[in-house]
Amino acid sequence: MGMIMNETLRLYSPAYSGFMRDVDKEIRLGKFDFLASVQFHIPIMTIHHDPDIWGEDVNLFKPESFAEGVSKATNNNPIAFMPFGMGPHICAGFNFATNEAKITIAMILQRFTFRLSPGYVHSPFPVLAVRPEKGVQVIINAL
Repeated sequence: MGMIMNETLRLYSPAYSGFMRDVDKEIRLGKFDFLASVQFHIPIMTIHHDPDIWGEDVNLFKPESFAEGVSKATNNNPIAFMPFGMGPHICAGFNFATNEAKITIAMILQRFTFRLSPGYVHSPFPVLAVRPEKGVQVIINAL
């Protein structure tokens, strides 16, 4: 279940537009120098859809890419996977949200099967987070 969740979070990150970080002291990143008070925009969806990191099939749903962990999935660049942020600024609800999702999915799958309706149209729509523009039509059957 972890691989499926990671791949879903990669394709449709909760922080769609990314986030801003302020530089509070002069720093050097590679060959670039940045003064204090510079703001960086970290574009999560751009990073999560970069073919140089994720491969040419970057837009396909491939949970098996996480089979050997985040480092292997990101070609040894684990900072490239940050659906809830990274480091000291990681979302405080990260563990709660992922555990709640796993429990909820497990409880649903114990009682129901579901499949997409033939009329479903895949249309991710970015607002604050990515959501289905036309909803998600599913067919649910009790076990």
